[in-house]
Amino acid sequence: MIVIRDPRDLKDTLRGACITIGNFDGVHVGHQQLIARTREKARAHGLECVVLTFEPHPERVLVGPDTPPFITLLDQKLELIERQGVEVTVVMEFTRQLAALSPEDFVKQYLVDCLACRELVIGYDYAFGKGRKGNYELLTTLGARYGFGVERLGPVMLDNAVVSSTRIRDLVQAGKVWEAMPLLGRFYIVKGEVVQGRDRGGKLLGFPTANLKLVDELFPATGVYAVWAEIEGRAHPAVANIGFNPTFGNTALSVEVHLLDFSGNLYGQTLRIHFVQRLRSEQKFSGLDELRTRIGQDIQLGRQILASSMAQCYLPHIEQPR
Repeated sequence: MIVIRDPRDLKDTLRGACITIGNFDGVHVGHQQLIARTREKARAHGLECVVLTFEPHPERVLVGPDTPPFITLLDQKLELIERQGVEVTVVMEFTRQLAALSPEDFVKQYLVDCLACRELVIGYDYAFGKGRKGNYELLTTLGARYGFGVERLGPVMLDNAVVSSTRIRDLVQAGKVWEAMPLLGRFYIVKGEVVQGRDRGGKLLGFPTANLKLVDELFPATGVYAVWAEIEGRAHPAVANIGFNPTFGNTALSVEVHLLDFSGNLYGQTLRIHFVQRLRSEQKFSGLDELRTRIGQDIQLGRQILASSMAQCYLPHIEQPR
């Protein structure tokens, strides 16, 4: 997949494009439907399949840093979009100047002049431009003027509710990662570098852990989870703890992962953690013996969950566990 930062770099280079446009936070099953329809129409009309998205997220620019955490940062978002078979993704820099542009000017300057838009596919609630006036009705009018068709897809429903980034975010923050799975079409993922921890897991408790320095924004609720730990494209069964380690009186949030039946030095490596199911909430234990016993029970339950077919069916893009 080709990633372009400025639509003007594509001026006079595309034979014609079928475009979908949006923020695509999470690249959930609703976004996947949009991209699939865009790809389908592009092939049918002999056009380039183009995804147009923005960085930073418009809310970060217009609202400021106090926005809710995002499900996917740019690198993961691009990886997920590429997995949908997209040929070209344009990542436009979002600024207040761009936000102030009228929908008519945005369409003419970027969609038509730079990206040679011939077909446009949008979501049921998509609107853009100053005052969010760039809705389906206006786009249809502009399409008739500039020679491109507009198709609007309806919402994707699951359990009688619309699949949305907000709904997924709420589920993840509540620790309901299993319920978020069908909305994402995958497990919820965070990644981070393995760094030196407090050295309690292996020496003190007998369960060595990889301590992660995370780069993502959205974390599941504190507690213990059955997870897949992805290392260099291979999934390893694991149990992860997100929390403050109250038994030891810690105040800083940490993410520690115990890989089952694994030996090796992970320091400096990047792990991707696929959250499958929450096992329990975080709790304070009376001492090390009680904590060791409960960790052993967590591992046993984690093994059972990860052995299920449902826990493995959402890992098609990485090597399956042996």
